[in-house]
Amino acid sequence: MPDILFEPLQFRSLTVKNRVFRSNMSGRFDNYDGSGNQARINWELKFARGGVGAIISSFVSVHPRGRILPNYAMIDDDDKIPFWRELARQVHDHDCRFILQLSHGGRQRDIAGVEYPESWSSTSKPDPLHGFEARAITTNEIAQVVQQFGQAAARAQQAGLDGVELHGANGYLITQFLSSAINDRKDAYGGPLENRARFLLEIVRSIRQRCGRDFHLQMKISATENNNAMVMGEGRGNTIADSVQVCRWLEAEGVDAIHVSSGSFFPHPRNPAGDLPVEDFLRVYDSMISSGSKTLRNYLILRNDLTGRLFKKQWEKERGSVIEGLNLPDAAAIRQAVSIPVICTGGFQTASVIRDAITSGQCDAVSIARPLIANPTLVQMFQQGLDRPPVPCTYCNKCAINVVENPLGCYDESRFTTREAMIRDILSVFQPPPFA
Repeated sequence: MPDILFEPLQFRSLTVKNRVFRSNMSGRFDNYDGSGNQARINWELKFARGGVGAIISSFVSVHPRGRILPNYAMIDDDDKIPFWRELARQVHDHDCRFILQLSHGGRQRDIAGVEYPESWSSTSKPDPLHGFEARAITTNEIAQVVQQFGQAAARAQQAGLDGVELHGANGYLITQFLSSAINDRKDAYGGPLENRARFLLEIVRSIRQRCGRDFHLQMKISATENNNAMVMGEGRGNTIADSVQVCRWLEAEGVDAIHVSSGSFFPHPRNPAGDLPVEDFLRVYDSMISSGSKTLRNYLILRNDLTGRLFKKQWEKERGSVIEGLNLPDAAAIRQAVSIPVICTGGFQTASVIRDAITSGQCDAVSIARPLIANPTLVQMFQQGLDRPPVPCTYCNKCAINVVENPLGCYDESRFTTREAMIRDILSVFQPPPFA
């Protein structure tokens, strides 16, 4: 019988060779000015060679004000096009598609950089977890950001990339407009869901105006926000019913696929679902202490044995017992409501679980981040008949935490024979070097 994992997925104007996407996760591999370099290409090629059907890039900001960390490649200017063109060429050599994730952090910036100290958001409230401060942007500034997204998509198209994804999940700027718990505006961009979705739909129209109907465009959404997961007194935020309606509007505007995630901030107990590695968190979180009004508080809470245990207990309670496939119920609800393909993320690393998710109609494909970082050849393992990798991802989340300061990679020492072997694996992203 044909294996659904390796059947092509046909979007309206794009075909992907199988049903496994590399989800958006990347590190500080690039130059401070947002230009890309060889390490980024090396990183993406790991997964292209490993057999994924498509790669979704990680958080490519449409403007320097919107970046979440320095040293992430951007697409804010035409001078970035040659780099993305070369990256796409090398990824395509492995019959892998490359989808650029267009992003803007809004108020959620871990380390803002020196150029734009002020963050823009839908609100002037600081975020409740880290205390990242912001100013509610004006309607004229909203129009600027809408144009920046449209221009960035046109650059991606000119670079020969296979499509773009709007990062409307996990607490970034589009989420800050969509969310009933964050958006407190009184103008045409706040209040009822239709108004809160206006910013997003204007971005979609701007992209379609510049790129036409045949350029692939998908949207990543936090289907259920659980905005009150770690901060008492906060609103719950958007529900799956809200997100289903947003996805219907997106389909009507010409969006080609929906990518389902969860959580209205990052990191969130349900994204990335798994452990809260306190020791690693403390090692890197000091870099962020000056970024928000509550970052020092968080550092001291986790540093104290008693309060640290209570914080971690709350994290585990809100995460729940399911990690692999935790977003499938929301993906299924959206898939029933739209006729475009639905991609689901959430800890996938078992072939039988993915097959069941697709054949049961809960989604059309899955996206994977941490388990592919642990095992870049995971898709090849599935092709060889393995149901699960011999040394699976442990969902320790040390990769997601360390990325604030260190190269992205698997930091779970228990998965390696020695610590030295782990470090070699992490640093392999710098081979080949940029200069011979």
